[in-house]
Amino acid sequence: MLRADRPGPAPPEGGREPLPAPESPAGLTDRGVRERYGLLFVATIALLGIQGAVPPGRAQQIVVTALAGATLLLAFRAARLSRRFVVGAGLIAVAGVTVSVLRAAGTGPGEGVALAVNATLVALGPPALAVGIVRDLRATRQVRLQTVGGVLSFYALVGMLFAFVYGAIDRFGGDPFFANGGTATLSHCLYFSFTTLLTVGYGDFVARTDTGHTLAIFEALLGQIYLVTVVSLIVSNLGAPPRNARS
Repeated sequence: MLRADRPGPAPPEGGREPLPAPESPAGLTDRGVRERYGLLFVATIALLGIQGAVPPGRAQQIVVTALAGATLLLAFRAARLSRRFVVGAGLIAVAGVTVSVLRAAGTGPGEGVALAVNATLVALGPPALAVGIVRDLRATRQVRLQTVGGVLSFYALVGMLFAFVYGAIDRFGGDPFFANGGTATLSHCLYFSFTTLLTVGYGDFVARTDTGHTLAIFEALLGQIYLVTVVSLIVSNLGAPPRNARS
């Protein structure tokens, strides 16, 4: 026979019930979200490093496109978009890699088309990341480490997007993109893009045309506004308790 006077578990200190752990949308565990954002950040850094450090060649072109497609898929999965969108992103990534392979084999389109394809792959990632970050913040009401990873991946993808656009303009425009005889290689475009995004402005590479100047202004404005608003706000609230838990 059960005893009615059996003492129950001691209440938590302060007399308050502990708050339940925040749940991620779509039933995904916190560890699963961290892994997805972590893989995305690693793929983004790998894409950045291969573009800037590996000498251009057929193999490098295929690897760059494959990594751009991987960042697209990982961004869509980290954002927990529906299966329909993820499948669509996968088809776009496969099409991009196919174009790169055909070009490396000498039967595909020119380099301008290949750069435009890479720009398209990279351009679709940041909007998906924005959706995922907002969803995560609304669900947990807390800035976590994976949120910072998503915000930094967004920033890096924007810099690479402008780099591909600069290279495509150089190939399609007929005239050199850079002034003073600078060649618009992929690494040079990446270097110019991130020095512009960070507003470092070394000055060794300068856009020659009004179109290039305008794009550089937009990139510099976007980079500064993003850093002083989104990144600073996210980092300053990292690890803070959920808003509904604050007194």
